[in-house]
Amino acid sequence: MEERQTMKKQKTASPRYAWCADLGGTKIAVARVSATGAVSHRQEAPTPPEGGKAVVEALCALLQQLPAAGVCAIGVDVPGLARPDGTVWAPNLPGWTKMPLRRQLARTFNVPVVVESDRNAFVVGEAWMGAARGCEDAVYLIVGTGIGAGILSGGRLLRGHQELAGAVGWMATREDYQPEFAGVGCLEAFLAGPGLAREASRRLGRPVDTRELVRLGRAGDPLARQLWEEAGGRLGIALANLTDILNPAVIVVGGGVSRAGSLLLAPARRALRQWGQPLAARHVRVVGSRLGADAGLLGVARLAFDSHQTSAADGAARQERTS
Repeated sequence: MEERQTMKKQKTASPRYAWCADLGGTKIAVARVSATGAVSHRQEAPTPPEGGKAVVEALCALLQQLPAAGVCAIGVDVPGLARPDGTVWAPNLPGWTKMPLRRQLARTFNVPVVVESDRNAFVVGEAWMGAARGCEDAVYLIVGTGIGAGILSGGRLLRGHQELAGAVGWMATREDYQPEFAGVGCLEAFLAGPGLAREASRRLGRPVDTRELVRLGRAGDPLARQLWEEAGGRLGIALANLTDILNPAVIVVGGGVSRAGSLLLAPARRALRQWGQPLAARHVRVVGSRLGADAGLLGVARLAFDSHQTSAADGAARQERTS
């Protein structure tokens, strides 16, 4: 109750900061973000493995450690589907099939709350302060444990009929269907971290993770270089499809697998130019993320500030009509 009263007093302060959280399957990261994009007062904690309300409680406990002065809103990105009503489906969090996250946070802290899917937060963050800065037509492609994309078209998030736009892991990049595609999709089965590690381990005859595969590739190991060439070619086909359909100015590639850098992106760019619509493929930039783990925090901060401004404008308009 004391925290709620504190936050209520701060609603009248100048909107200089947002409390932001990047909620993952294994870790929760929070920070205070200024209206100019400065990230400070970071805090992290493991995501409670039992899921359910324990995750919400852990998130609230972390947020309460941040300075409250000047905070106008809260933004949280989640590893799953954030519905328009603020409920969340997150398959990696037990019990999160329809978690009313926005309502619970708004009730606790008494400020506007934005809840967004992580891939959408990432593309907004990169367009605000990162590698896609100032671009209204941009894609953020996450290549990590899974694969997904956040899409800006004409400056607006492209969400789709059921908020499922950007499920790029299911993109078909080969003709022969495999049973494993049913669970994760064709592109994700081959290009995401687990698939890459599995194939590398099979060919090298010993357990290999993506970090070691990057090290081997940079050291010139021929088999590792071949694996990265194949992965980049598959990524390039996916980039060509995205470019042909969306015609973005920039595609930002992030996530753990993207740490391979040119090992992955150089063959991907070549495949994009080979497979893509010539004019679109010639003009799109394919770059690595500049923000890394901060992309989500900055993305939900930008969305939280926008939500606060919209709410303030609506409130002013209502007051003017009744005066």
